[in-house]
Amino acid sequence: MKFNDCPPYLQEYLNYISTIKMRAELTVKNYYTDIKLFLRFIKKENGLCGNEEFDEIIISDVSEELVKKTTLNDLLSFLAYVSSERDNHGKARARKAVALRQFFKYLTIKKLWFEVSPAQNLELPSPKNALPKHLTIEQATELLKTCSDFKGWEDYRDFCMITFFLNCGMRLSELVGINCTDYMSTTVNGQNVTYIKVLGKGSKERIVYLNPACISAYNNYIAVRPETRDRALFISRRGTRISNRRVEQIIEEKLKLSGLSGMGFSVHKLRHTAATLMYQNGVDVRVLKEVLGHENLDTTQIYTHVANEQIRNAIDMNPLADIKIKK
Repeated sequence: MKFNDCPPYLQEYLNYISTIKMRAELTVKNYYTDIKLFLRFIKKENGLCGNEEFDEIIISDVSEELVKKTTLNDLLSFLAYVSSERDNHGKARARKAVALRQFFKYLTIKKLWFEVSPAQNLELPSPKNALPKHLTIEQATELLKTCSDFKGWEDYRDFCMITFFLNCGMRLSELVGINCTDYMSTTVNGQNVTYIKVLGKGSKERIVYLNPACISAYNNYIAVRPETRDRALFISRRGTRISNRRVEQIIEEKLKLSGLSGMGFSVHKLRHTAATLMYQNGVDVRVLKEVLGHENLDTTQIYTHVANEQIRNAIDMNPLADIKIKK
């Protein structure tokens, strides 16, 4: 990634977390976006820009001296700004707070700009804990049926991708990043085991085991996949690795064909669907944590609440629920 529009100290920081800390490309991009927004904010607050729109404010000239003046109150004012003016909710503000804490930690420890980081006591906004939205088993089945009308090699590719999402709970970046050489099969205790190596969050490699549905979808796709020099498993019409955005568009198209558009479903909701269905069918939450590649068990615990909500809904659906005896 290039950061030519950034002042030198920000370029240095982004290159540091990319090459030394080995942060994922998406993480670096998010930090770049969030810190750039903050620099625009302090430049505007200090009256150092003209009448240009906020998103057009140049940050390459934001001086070290201006950044060194940053206080905790500046950071809190920035979070208040993105909340009121940019409609950032808890999760978005929390991401920005993390980006700023890490940035100022670097400026304090590595650059020695501060004795104590102004972001040291910056608390993370508490995002609203919403239950993960997911497809029911009937909706997921309908989606797969709709995608099984094969007319060309792209249909087999799309079916395979959706099968991987719904069965394995892969992240979008993990699926797009799969190479043909990542598909492996071996024998363990006399049984055939098939799996794929994927690169998860934080550039951490993990193993995703494939069930019969995934293996079948993979074999059918590979049989018709065009020859190409690109090592990517999932390719575009041009024979190059398919992009994240193109996968999102394909899922949107298939959801629409299945009559499931306008219901808040997306690629990430297919991952939620896989996790929810596995949990509902007896997969232990600790095992589910490993399947999904979560760093912390707390992240996985949200799927336990899905079952609880369904239990409550089941009670409410009892035909006797609305019968009240007056005294």
